[in-house]
Amino acid sequence: MSSTTLKLLEDALQLPETERADLAARLIESLDPETDADVLAAWDAEISRRLADLESGRVQPVPWPAAQARIFGRGHGKPDA
Repeated sequence: MSSTTLKLLEDALQLPETERADLAARLIESLDPETDADVLAAWDAEISRRLADLESGRVQPVPWPAAQARIFGRGHGKPDA
């Protein structure tokens, strides 16, 4: 990384979490500016399905530390199917 990039990173890391998340999303979007309507529709449907599952109580949310432990193999037991 160039010194300019490192300085930008250092400054960005000082931002509040929500602003860092917004900045990260915008940077990622800038890498692939074309949007595929079918992909967006599929994601909208998936998000709606998952929200409905949460709201109905069919699934229970998992705290991020517990999810992270499962993802990286530090958890006990298998992830729910």
